[in-house]
Amino acid sequence: MKLMVNHQTHYSYSMDVLSSIQYIKMTPMQNQHQRVEHWHVSVPGQKQMMKDAFGNTWMTSTQRQPYQHLTIMAQGIIELNTDLDVGMQDNLHPMLFLQPTPTTACNSEMKAFADHHVKTLNRQSLIGLAAAILVHVPYISNSSSVQSSAIDAFQSRQGVCQDHSHIFIAMCKYLGLPARYVSGYLYAQNVSHLASHAWAEVFIDQAWYCFDVSNQLFTPSVHVYVAIGRDYWDVAPVRGVRDKGGVESMHSIVQVLSC
Repeated sequence: MKLMVNHQTHYSYSMDVLSSIQYIKMTPMQNQHQRVEHWHVSVPGQKQMMKDAFGNTWMTSTQRQPYQHLTIMAQGIIELNTDLDVGMQDNLHPMLFLQPTPTTACNSEMKAFADHHVKTLNRQSLIGLAAAILVHVPYISNSSSVQSSAIDAFQSRQGVCQDHSHIFIAMCKYLGLPARYVSGYLYAQNVSHLASHAWAEVFIDQAWYCFDVSNQLFTPSVHVYVAIGRDYWDVAPVRGVRDKGGVESMHSIVQVLSC
């Protein structure tokens, strides 16, 4: 299956930004799950490409001229291998994804929740855990921010795909299973709010498996992988620093279409 992705992020500022540096992770990876037929990231300024510790493509863009508006556009065509029932396999040591992070910490209530729903450490039990999380934390658009942790979302009982992934990862790590955060895109007809997406992968039975809690999908047949990490902060599409600029506003447009 071929998918065409168009991802635009627009920034506006109340006063001039004098200079800035953006760290952009918006380039899909090439692997056994997907073939990148064409991809381009357009952003003003001086650019440099590199790989991070997880193998993600990382673009650094430096702006040295004043501006009040900035657009980052990523677009291209990806061909998915829809026959695979496992997640993305790589050479990273699974134990790397047992490392604690503040965003994927577990409190006592979450530990009790995981113990209640996972009696045996197998894939089917984790699917049941994913279903229980979605019942406890329903998907509600714009109900949290990137600053939210797994504990925040679990206690507020509402969240988005980022929160579902953080909660699931936190509980899996508590259970002793390596779990990681995946950013990317989802092809889903008539479900526009999930086009730009996040899900989890867990290393069990000697392979990485997909756990898309928000959609209750457990094979990545409609998922485009962009970046992997321990949590959102390892894979954030755009992070940066700026000199001046006043108040920032941002909005994104994402389209994922079959072609």
